[in-house]
Amino acid sequence: MNIEEYREYCIGKKGVTEEMPFDDKVLVFKVVGKMFTATDIDEFISINVKCDPEKAEDLRAEYEAVNPGYHMNKKHWNTIEMDNSIPDRLVYQWIDDSYDLVVRGLTKKQKEELLNS
Repeated sequence: MNIEEYREYCIGKKGVTEEMPFDDKVLVFKVVGKMFTATDIDEFISINVKCDPEKAEDLRAEYEAVNPGYHMNKKHWNTIEMDNSIPDRLVYQWIDDSYDLVVRGLTKKQKEELLNS
């Protein structure tokens, strides 16, 4: 997966926006204002995804390229090294899981906003 494929996949999800809230290098994807993934656009060496804490630990144990979230809450976020050691289908699944986790945590009003977007 390259950065263009990553971007197209993320921006194609319902209600997603892209922002650069930290600096001009970190691209963040949000659903209804809540971040679900981010990457460095200059290097694209890794992505951060939100993850169920129990699953996050399991993935870190199973995959060398999955680590606690860099500059994130390490309990809820994983950093995936984009070194091609993990099949794209799994990376896409983890992006989906991250998006779904964020959507599940939205308020009723935010979920309605998402449905109407």
